[in-house]
Amino acid sequence: MERFHHLINGVTTAGTSGNVGPVYNPATGLQVGEVDLASVEETDAAVAAAAAAFPAWRATSLATRTKLMYRFRELVDANRAEIARRISIQHGKTLPDADGEVARGLENIEFASGVAANIAGRFTEQASTGVDVYDMRQPLGVTVGITPFNFPAMVPLWMFPMAVAAGNTFILKPSEKDPAASLYIAELMNEAGFPPGVMNVLNGDRIAVDRLLTHPDVKAVSFVGSTPVARHIQETSVAHGKRVQALAGAKNHMIVLPDADIGLAADAAVNAGFGSAGERCMAIAVVVAVGDIADPLVEAITQRMEGLVVGPGDQASTDMGPLITGEHRERVAGYVAAGAEAGAEVVVDGRDLEFEGDGFYFGPTLIDRVRPAMTVYTDEIFGPVLSVVRVDTYDEGIDLIASNRWGNGTAIFTRDGGAARQFVFDVDAGMVGVNVPIPVPVGYYSFGGWGESLFGDTHMYGPEGFRFWTRNKVVTSRWPDPSTSTVDLGFPRND
Repeated sequence: MERFHHLINGVTTAGTSGNVGPVYNPATGLQVGEVDLASVEETDAAVAAAAAAFPAWRATSLATRTKLMYRFRELVDANRAEIARRISIQHGKTLPDADGEVARGLENIEFASGVAANIAGRFTEQASTGVDVYDMRQPLGVTVGITPFNFPAMVPLWMFPMAVAAGNTFILKPSEKDPAASLYIAELMNEAGFPPGVMNVLNGDRIAVDRLLTHPDVKAVSFVGSTPVARHIQETSVAHGKRVQALAGAKNHMIVLPDADIGLAADAAVNAGFGSAGERCMAIAVVVAVGDIADPLVEAITQRMEGLVVGPGDQASTDMGPLITGEHRERVAGYVAAGAEAGAEVVVDGRDLEFEGDGFYFGPTLIDRVRPAMTVYTDEIFGPVLSVVRVDTYDEGIDLIASNRWGNGTAIFTRDGGAARQFVFDVDAGMVGVNVPIPVPVGYYSFGGWGESLFGDTHMYGPEGFRFWTRNKVVTSRWPDPSTSTVDLGFPRND
């Protein structure tokens, strides 16, 4: 059984707390490893290593940082198959889905490699007589990323490439459910030549998290996860004087207008609803069917679901893998049951599928005639459950999204350019797709929602990422006439 340790100051470090967590293969339901869970003392050691490495790393030239980031990018790309394999084994997602996760992470490494341009300051000569003004962006110090199980490679790569490129040192606290990919990527940073202590990985649970949030040497915390935890991260971090960005839950809606291409919309709903078993914050959870498109759309989605193959993520024929734990599978099943009891129509029931072995499988599920008061609508299920809400008009759909407490991502499907443009203007969400069901921004834009999907200062990665990981300093300077200065500079003056 594999044991997953910490990576502190460039060295694999066995845990000393005596506490460990189980690591499962969701496809088999079998425990395949144990992960060390850090104590307060071990957390302090990781912070101390990052703090000790900061002065020298901050003083390292941008040219050197950029060169190391390029080298790291090449190593991640060369080992993407191994990273995807580790993701699939411990998370359960299919290998193509895992490879796509690595590809999106690579985009962020590439953007981070442009650090010199992205943190460049401004200079104003002669702002007043003999006075110049300029600004610069400087690193914060020890920074922290707390990341979820559903994207163990991509989400860390949303954070630490930009943090480190900007001159900070970093501590990654990955999910204890699937630590292998995160640790491997950090080891590639060591191989690329980053100095010890610049990148550290600390495995742990709430004990480690709460110590990181309150440690006086930690300057900034970035988080992706559930809304209750995001709120805790923000409130605790702010109370201890830290900068924080915390990306939280979602209930993403996809509006389908009567003129939409039904085939395109149905394909999008299936791919966005059931990819990665629905365990992603950008999954489509609600299809809002406007007017008389509802019946043919539900039929088209149902037909496409019939061909989905559920199984181990490392098998080429698999379209959808298992859920992360058996407990989560039971939670998802409970929401489906509650929807049925509340009067919704379960068109395709994932509870009916039978699987060999003890894997944490749950079949793709389609529930029609869902109403906003039902828990299957109000709660974030984070599983392969697609709800259909029927409305009569576009305005009803807009109001439905606006009344939802989350404002993460949304999409519209239509052939009408004017309707699409109006939707972009009207809708209350941070990321919008037009005939694109999962509008995750490319690496040179920033990721983040509105409402209870975001707690903290900024969106993540892209331009806002560099702003989060740095702080601005403005300098106003006036120099006397050199001929009148009495300071001995140690070399002749050029009068």
